[in-house]
Amino acid sequence: MFSKSIVKYIQSLQHKKFRDEHRAFVAEGPRVVGELLKSRQFKCNNIYATSGWIINYKKDLLTEHQEKITEVKDFELEKLASFSSPNSVIAEFRIKENVESVNFNNRITLMLDDIRDPGNFGTIIRIADWFGIENIICSADTVDVYNPKVVQSTMASLGRVNIIYGDIEYHIKNNPAIKTYAATLDGKDIKETGKIKEGMIIIGNEAKGISSNVLDRVNEKITIPRYGVAESLNAAVATGIILYALVE
Repeated sequence: MFSKSIVKYIQSLQHKKFRDEHRAFVAEGPRVVGELLKSRQFKCNNIYATSGWIINYKKDLLTEHQEKITEVKDFELEKLASFSSPNSVIAEFRIKENVESVNFNNRITLMLDDIRDPGNFGTIIRIADWFGIENIICSADTVDVYNPKVVQSTMASLGRVNIIYGDIEYHIKNNPAIKTYAATLDGKDIKETGKIKEGMIIIGNEAKGISSNVLDRVNEKITIPRYGVAESLNAAVATGIILYALVE
């Protein structure tokens, strides 16, 4: 049953404080919600959807999610949405527990040091998914992965990439056999680095770059060669270029 208390609760999940308190987050739109449901990586608590969406997804949802669906009108959906143009469905999912142990062997791991822009972060998750990156380690100051703008920007890649918050310096220190690559403006040309099958690739803050304490521990600084006069690249764009150049 749709009520004011539901509106208040779903709206509260736009804020990290309440996402942490209730261990829940919201996804909006048929593509993101549909893919997250199919991935089964997140437990679905509730689905609020228009009749059109329910009819289109009825076969898929009949056995697994039917009891969680509340049919709503367009104007009711607007009250729940965090975006200006809600699109037929909003779902509430359970936040996964943070992974404590990460395997760095025989794989490339992405590390994000203080990425603040939700759109950048969501796009980086999509890029990681494209290149088959299993894990992204994020510093504590990196934007919350369950921020609505991040969730929307991932286009459901959130269900296929593990996002782990932790101390980047700690992981580097405790895995000395894994080579680390830091994206900087004064590093080695990535074309000279060659393809890799294992390593930690670190991307820094959009304005400040990688923190000095992390930078002091890396094995190699890498950079994307510049041919024009732009001062820097968008963090997500840089991540895509670096992964394309290094992932074997």
